[in-house]
Amino acid sequence: MELRPHHGMCFQFYEGKGYSEDFTDHMGRIIRQLEKEPETTVKLTVATDVVCANCPNNEEGSCTTLEKVTGYDEEVLKACNLVEGEEISFAEFAQLVRSEIIEKGLRSSICGDCSWDYICRRKKNCESNCNVPSGT
Repeated sequence: MELRPHHGMCFQFYEGKGYSEDFTDHMGRIIRQLEKEPETTVKLTVATDVVCANCPNNEEGSCTTLEKVTGYDEEVLKACNLVEGEEISFAEFAQLVRSEIIEKGLRSSICGDCSWDYICRRKKNCESNCNVPSGT
């Protein structure tokens, strides 16, 4: 499965919100599949991927926010010491994103200008400061 590196961060904080119902249903299915089968090999790509298939910013296979998301992808690869085209299990990739980006507090420097940043900020603050179990 091809996966944009920055989607590894999106998956960490996803809560069913997105560009459209079609997009959120699709992304939710992908996340559930990868959580059910964490050994699935993902190929890291700085191009449209399986998540992008239902994104309204995907116009005939090209992202309308290409410069922004390419920057996100490149920063995730750098932080995790990975390269484009690398194949890795989803479990290992998700752990690298957690340990090398989320836990080190780098997420906002990578994608703090994303339109969904408020969700990640709120969830990260709650994980750090609330008595709410993670994953809720």
